[in-house]
Amino acid sequence: MKQYKRTSLMVEAAQYEIGKGMEDGFRLYSQVITNDGLVLDGLVKVEREDGSIVCPYVRNRRGVVFIRERDYIICEEGEKHVCGEDKFHQRFEEM
Repeated sequence: MKQYKRTSLMVEAAQYEIGKGMEDGFRLYSQVITNDGLVLDGLVKVEREDGSIVCPYVRNRRGVVFIRERDYIICEEGEKHVCGEDKFHQRFEEM
């Protein structure tokens, strides 16, 4: 296999915060836990006034991606991506 280096590219990004409108939507936690193969550790969970618990997500060409604690939301060419804090600082440096 050939080796490739990730090209430099400017993106907007911020660590996820509840209440800032960074997500594309929320899904009920009861629906999330029935998603076979999804690792539930660290998922952000928000309790609504009615007592229901929901999980925020972003939607991109790969589908729905649920946001975990300390994740960053990356906006690139009109699309949102989620990146864990550990990988974010390896891949991106602040300008």
